[in-house]
Amino acid sequence: MNETLSTIHSRRSCRCFNPQEMPSRQVLEQIAEAGTWAPTSMGAQNPIIVVVTNKDLRDRISRMNAAIMGQPNSDPFYGAPCMMIVLVKESVNAAYDGPIVMQTLMLAAESLGVNSIWIHRAKEEFESAEGKQILADLGIEGNYIGIGHVALGYALQALPEPKPRKEHYIHWAE
Repeated sequence: MNETLSTIHSRRSCRCFNPQEMPSRQVLEQIAEAGTWAPTSMGAQNPIIVVVTNKDLRDRISRMNAAIMGQPNSDPFYGAPCMMIVLVKESVNAAYDGPIVMQTLMLAAESLGVNSIWIHRAKEEFESAEGKQILADLGIEGNYIGIGHVALGYALQALPEPKPRKEHYIHWAE
């Protein structure tokens, strides 16, 4: 099996991060840069990636996400010390461009030995006044839709084995 297929097969969602073990800046830069190579509609490159390594901001976003989820005392990011948030400029194909960037980030992380998980509710976060203020504080202007968060870090324990693929997943039309 080639390296790309092996990475696709080995990636698992991590729900048990070591909050004390941050990936290096160099590794995070490589992951983020890989996300910029994801295909986008008409090559427009409408998504942006916000890399959050600041603990206070990470915790603030976690609290916002938990409140939206209706579980204010939880950490929806499973202790991950950092995250990458994907937002997409409002456009006809925003719902397609953002998720492919998310997937690219997670596969790049896996290829570099970093665990990840996709966390939802970014749309609601960045529609809120607080979310809009966070973006403004970061110098991000324009109408962006929150697609999701890729929580990143290193697992505290071994990740589960993959579930067997379901029957009839693939249909051939020959």
